[in-house]
Amino acid sequence: MGSTTIRAMALRAWKVLRVNWHLGVTAFGGPPVHFKIFNEKFVQKSKWIDEQVFQELFSISQSLSGPASTKMLYCINLIQDGSISAVFSFLIWSLPGALGMYGLSIGVSNISDTLPSPVYALLSGLNSATVGVIALAAVELSHKAITDPMTRLIVFFSGAAGLLYNALWYFPVLMLASGLATLVFDYRWLHKPVGTLVHAASAPSRRRQRRRAGRQASEEEAVVEAAAVAAKTTGSDPAHELDTRTAAATRAPSSHSELPVTEPPAGSSTSSPSTAESEPRIVPRELQLNMSWKTGTAIIAGFFATFIAAMVVRSVIPETPLLYHLFANMYLAGTIIFGGGPVVVPLLREYVVAEGWVSPRDFLIGLALIQAFPGPNFNFAVFLGSLAAINGGHSSVAGALVAWIAIFAPGLILVHGTMGIWTAARSRRWVKSVLRGINAGAVGLIYTAVYRIWNVGFLDEGSQFGRSLGDDPWWVAVTATSYVGGRWFGVNAPSAIVMGAVLGLVRYGVVSA
Repeated sequence: MGSTTIRAMALRAWKVLRVNWHLGVTAFGGPPVHFKIFNEKFVQKSKWIDEQVFQELFSISQSLSGPASTKMLYCINLIQDGSISAVFSFLIWSLPGALGMYGLSIGVSNISDTLPSPVYALLSGLNSATVGVIALAAVELSHKAITDPMTRLIVFFSGAAGLLYNALWYFPVLMLASGLATLVFDYRWLHKPVGTLVHAASAPSRRRQRRRAGRQASEEEAVVEAAAVAAKTTGSDPAHELDTRTAAATRAPSSHSELPVTEPPAGSSTSSPSTAESEPRIVPRELQLNMSWKTGTAIIAGFFATFIAAMVVRSVIPETPLLYHLFANMYLAGTIIFGGGPVVVPLLREYVVAEGWVSPRDFLIGLALIQAFPGPNFNFAVFLGSLAAINGGHSSVAGALVAWIAIFAPGLILVHGTMGIWTAARSRRWVKSVLRGINAGAVGLIYTAVYRIWNVGFLDEGSQFGRSLGDDPWWVAVTATSYVGGRWFGVNAPSAIVMGAVLGLVRYGVVSA
């Protein structure tokens, strides 16, 4: 291997290290904010991918289980420099926050049952500011996801539907429905039957209009004839007779103008071609991944084989060791969680707190502080795994490592295999149509995430599961401040979150004075 090749490899490794480490220590606020940062970094500045590929990767990351922003970063590096670079980028991206959450777990395991009041105020301030930051990211992502009235409706309805129900299968179904909605709309599969129904429903009204117009025309013709007979009988002025005929003739067309305009046949369309057909699909060669669909399919099949084996052992052997049980629970969570970090919270509560491994109070402390740590929110599993191992008499390092690998592995393996299938399928118009709907549906669900974090963001001594930020106007003001600061004054996410913590301490100082 020549010195030139080694130097080129070293430069590429340095580039991957520099870019991803910077993101790993500065990307706060969870997946919605991460996606915004990725767009600025990889699309607008470095040009690693273009806007079209970014939107496709966003849709793929949201439609598969696991940590959404981590999967997207993995795919960007996979396209840019290959598999080794993708794995390396994941480690750099995740490790800073994972190490921080591990250190936090050690500290939490050594504190008393009740935290000092200033700590509760600080944690509530962090949560309040994070809600504002995520809400801003949702609004800005909406501008990119909404491309026509159909996607506007999908963003609204998916966000609203996400508020109404909460189950493991619900978010994937909403995103699938969003993709099917744009597919049906773009290919106009319902236009003809809907047009036929509308045409049939309006037929009685059109018949009544025609009968009314016919009666009016007959009456006016009778008036004209009567005027002509009267003129002959009385010998009236011919000019007056002409004015009468002219007036009647003028009135007749006005009545016929009320007739409906001739409509095109039911099911026909005079509008522009659908989005799926009118926009050419151009993928630059440097953005095409060198992986066959067969390889991708084999990777996905291999993952599901390991998943089934792990779940069978978990079910057949009820008294498995704690660390294996922890691994199985986290592996299951990483496989069935759709929608990213905010969705993982209630599920991990069931798989860790309900098992008796971590107390509700410690869970809420970790939930609040993960918002103040950079990198993926799935690093929350490191905190929980370490505490579970400590409380069970095992090594904290072993528990943190087991939980970290188990929760990240499913999403990364699945998205790696999916990229091979995506390479073969991306040239098809229907794929673009489906991804456009999934993209819009995923953005709508970000608003749902804002609502869910809002409902557990207020922490105090008397609450074991968190309270709504709306219970205290101060936290509402903090949320609004972080949103307005980012929207109108260019305050970045880390600064907004720190400002929220400071405002939380200010509230404590005022209330306790």
